[in-house]
Amino acid sequence: QVQLVESGGGLVQAGGSLRLSCVASGSISSINAMGWYRQAPGKQRELVATFTSSGSTNYADSVKGRFTISRDNAKNIVYLQMNSLKPEDTAVYYCNAWTLRLYWGQGTQVTVSS
Repeated sequence: QVQLVESGGGLVQAGGSLRLSCVASGSISSINAMGWYRQAPGKQRELVATFTSSGSTNYADSVKGRFTISRDNAKNIVYLQMNSLKPEDTAVYYCNAWTLRLYWGQGTQVTVSS
């Protein structure tokens, strides 16, 4: 079992920045990949940024150059640094982790005002 807890969401003006954190606990050694997804009202959940099983990163085109995924392996934390935020980035942001199954956190709300 893996538990994921996100934090760092909030309300920010367009052009601002936020840093999301995802703390993983439980069977950490079984995690193959981790990443961030988001879901806006009325839309499907979509990929934002991920670490693949090989350690490389993958970003949605809409966030390339603005968002950066990073991790602190010693603390079992994955971060999402979000800069130059836009109103269309407003969504609930979810952390996920792959082992033999997929785990999700509870999500953290990000609201970007224009």
